[in-house]
Amino acid sequence: MIIDFHTHAFPEKIVDKAMRTLSRNAGNALPFTDGRAESIVRYMDENGLDKSVVLNIATNPRQQRSVNDFAVSIDGGRLVSFGSVHPDAPDAVEELHRIKELGLRGVKLHPDYQEFFVDDDRLLPIYETIEKLELILVFHAGVDIQFFEPVHCPPQRLAQALSVFPSGRVVAAHMGGYMRWYEVEEHLAGKNLYLDTAFAYSRMPSPHAARIIRKHGAERILFGSDLPWSGPALEKRFIESLSLSEEEERAVLGDNACRLLGIEANSL
Repeated sequence: MIIDFHTHAFPEKIVDKAMRTLSRNAGNALPFTDGRAESIVRYMDENGLDKSVVLNIATNPRQQRSVNDFAVSIDGGRLVSFGSVHPDAPDAVEELHRIKELGLRGVKLHPDYQEFFVDDDRLLPIYETIEKLELILVFHAGVDIQFFEPVHCPPQRLAQALSVFPSGRVVAAHMGGYMRWYEVEEHLAGKNLYLDTAFAYSRMPSPHAARIIRKHGAERILFGSDLPWSGPALEKRFIESLSLSEEEERAVLGDNACRLLGIEANSL
């Protein structure tokens, strides 16, 4: 089974504008879908994927409630949708409780979009609530190609924040830090968190990825694509280039995600 742990979709009223803006800001990147949830399902059907996790982001404090309402509207079936809160929203902690009550399994935070450093103490109430509510937390980690500097979630600073999450339900996207992989190997590999593989195909050297996985453990690696900005079929080719054992590859492509999400593998 294959679970893509890192995809994105947008509400109908903003999807076309959002896709144009994001594409332009990323150097006129060519997307693999039109940014709609139903397009993710079509892509899964065409490429043999079983489930996808949709990561939603509240990019301003006023947006978080509508973002989470959208997340709930697409959650279920083949899609597992995560919510988001904004650190500057006065009701961020209350909204985390609503996310839990709505039945969403996790939260996405993007330190660059949301303009906070991952180890900033002002995030502690949010982090502690996420941990208490047993939600999964996904961070964008490393460089974001739309912002570049400053990097708000480098591996060193993320390592400092991990003590708040003894459960280990933290996912550092882009193999722990996009374009900061030597620092990932030094500061994050072997720590109590997951790394996802999103946006690695043709960008991250396979030998370096394999070395990080050996140090970190294949049981803590999640297959991800960053759809619509990369294709899961291509990202799967990257996984297949890493010379993992059959058991390790199966774990990365789906078994680890099932365990983290609390999904029975035979239910897919």
